[in-house]
Amino acid sequence: MSSFALYLIGMIVVIGGLVYAAWLMHVPTQWLVVGVLVLLGIGIVGAVTHTRRRDPPES
Repeated sequence: MSSFALYLIGMIVVIGGLVYAAWLMHVPTQWLVVGVLVLLGIGIVGAVTHTRRRDPPES
């Protein structure tokens, strides 16, 4: 399994925990959806940033 996939799986687990906690605090559904979308976007950008390969130096 690639580092990118592991990073995203970890992010999904974190998002799931945060959504569950917010749901227990009776946060309105529309804000749960907004939070999930924002956190998924941050997770994808973070995964791409941490797992992309560096460009080789030019000679």
